[in-house]
Amino acid sequence: MSIVVSGGAGFIGTNLVRALLAEGKSVHVLDNLCRGSLKNLAEFTSPQFHFHEVELSDQGAVTTLLGQIVAEGPVEELWHLAANSDIPAGIVDPGVDLKDTFLTTYCLVNAMRAHGIKRLFFASTSAIYGDLGETVLTEDVGPLFPISNYGAMKLASEAFLSAAAESHLEQVFLFRFPNVIGVPATHGVLLDFARKLKKDPSRLEVLGNGTQQKGYLHVSDLIDAMLHLKRTVTGKFSVHNIGAVDTGVTVRHIAEGMVRVAAPQAKLEFGTSNRGWVGDVPKFQYSVKKLLATGWRPVMNSFQAMERATREVAAQEGLV
Repeated sequence: MSIVVSGGAGFIGTNLVRALLAEGKSVHVLDNLCRGSLKNLAEFTSPQFHFHEVELSDQGAVTTLLGQIVAEGPVEELWHLAANSDIPAGIVDPGVDLKDTFLTTYCLVNAMRAHGIKRLFFASTSAIYGDLGETVLTEDVGPLFPISNYGAMKLASEAFLSAAAESHLEQVFLFRFPNVIGVPATHGVLLDFARKLKKDPSRLEVLGNGTQQKGYLHVSDLIDAMLHLKRTVTGKFSVHNIGAVDTGVTVRHIAEGMVRVAAPQAKLEFGTSNRGWVGDVPKFQYSVKKLLATGWRPVMNSFQAMERATREVAAQEGLV
C-alpha cells in the first residue's frame, strides 16, 4: 500500500513526507514545483520515496499519473496539500487561486474516483472564515465570507469534497490550518523579513502598524496533529481546526525577533494600517477545543514556535 502526497515538495509537504517515510510508508509525491523545490526533497533517498512532476490542474495528466501509480499497487490514501500559498499573489491575479488551489482539488478528486482511491486528507485554512472580528472561530461557525481569493477557493474545495464524500469518497478529513512556521520556508512573514534584512541589514520595513496578532504553530506540531487525527478520528467526514492554544503574537514581536537574530543594528519602520495587505485578517480567535478533546496538545506555544522558527528561517537564508 502506498500514500500519495500532492504538493509534497513544498513547506508542509516536505515535513509530512519525512514523517510518513519514518513510519515505513511508500510515498508518491506529486508536485508542479511552482512553490515547492526539488532541493526540499534531496534528503529522501529511500526506495520507498517516489517523485512525479505533474501539473495538478491538468485533469488528463493527473488521471493518467494516478492510474500508473495504482497499477504498481493499491493506494491507501491521498494527502492534498497543493495550493497557492501566497495570498497577496492571488489578490493580484485571482486566476492563480482558481488554478492552483481549486482546480488541483477538482482534478485530484476526479482522478481518485476514476481509480478507486477512497480516503482523502485535505489541507484547508483559517482563511475560509474571513474577518469575523471577535467571533471565536469554531468549526461550525457561519455563514463564511472569505476576504481573500485563497480563502474563497479553499472554501470552494471544502464544498466540493463534501459532495464527493456523499458520492464516492469513503473518508474525508478537512484540516483547517493556522499560520504555520518553520522550514523549508517558501513564503510568509518570517521569510519576508529575513529576505528584506538580507538585502538591506540597516532597516526592516514592516507591512502594517505591527499590531496584527495571530496564533502561530510550528510545522512539527502541525504534522503531529494531523497524524494524531488520522489515528483517532472515525467517521466519513470530519473537520478540525489545527492551531496554537494561545492568543498569538504580534507582528511587532515577530519583526523585533528577526532583527535581534539576523541584524541587530536594523531599524524598524512600520506602516499605518492594521492590515499588512488586502485580504489580511489582522486578528482572529481560533478555537481548537475540538482538536484538544481528542487528546492532542501542541508542544510549543506561539512564542516558542516563533522563537524556534525565526532561528530556522534566518539560518535558511544564510543570516546566521
